[in-house]
Amino acid sequence: CSSLSVLSFSEDILSRDSGECAICLDELEQGDTIARLPCLCIYHKGCIDEWFEVNRSCPEHPSD
Repeated sequence: CSSLSVLSFSEDILSRDSGECAICLDELEQGDTIARLPCLCIYHKGCIDEWFEVNRSCPEHPSD
């Protein structure tokens, strides 16, 4: 679950998600640079980059 796609946030991307980064707990906003993992979890790109410096899996799916 460590490879990611980098996207620019838009409402269409998160139509079924809360729109919150589970790492920093801030809302994702229009124009934010986000990353989507293979498990489809979405985070701010900077947040997940820092997370992967010390962890090898998704914050919400640690067994992936």
